[in-house]
Amino acid sequence: MPHQAVGSCFALIQLHGVHLKVVNHRITRHGDYRRLPNGLHQITVNASLNKYRFLITLVHEIAHLVAFEKYGRRIKPHGQEWKQTFQHLMVPFIRPDIFPSRLLPIIARHFKNPKASSSTDAHLSIALKAYDDTQHNENSYVFELPMGSTFRIYNGKLFQKGKKRTKRFECVEIATGKIYLFQPNAEVELIKV
Repeated sequence: MPHQAVGSCFALIQLHGVHLKVVNHRITRHGDYRRLPNGLHQITVNASLNKYRFLITLVHEIAHLVAFEKYGRRIKPHGQEWKQTFQHLMVPFIRPDIFPSRLLPIIARHFKNPKASSSTDAHLSIALKAYDDTQHNENSYVFELPMGSTFRIYNGKLFQKGKKRTKRFECVEIATGKIYLFQPNAEVELIKV
């Protein structure tokens, strides 16, 4: 995470009694929060995230803990209570000594109404990707692919890109003919024919 955020994050971890685990890359999530049977709070965050996405993910998960403690376990995981808690916890970090100046306006816009995942906000996801380690990543975004092109997703399934709906792209799974909707910032492997 950004060096200037370490002290504040450590204070949040201590204040809320978090057991933080940095784990191997998971495709389906950046992090998660669990209250363990013994009452302890465990947060996991993927080690593969760049420092800015790591910070956002850590605060996102701490916001789950704080919202559940404050409002009870019956709230929606990404409902209004969580959004307000996430905004409140994140505000102290939205500073030019923590985030690059070109990220700040995108982050500020995201936190007006935070999404369930930073990956769901296409603008933020693409902006954060610029800070990823690109040595081993040759994937493309769905929005970059030409109409009709074939691509592979992480589990090996092949799709053909179709038309854009309001925000997402209709893509046909080649093996089944079923139509799936893809976020524009979904990372895929273009199949060259």
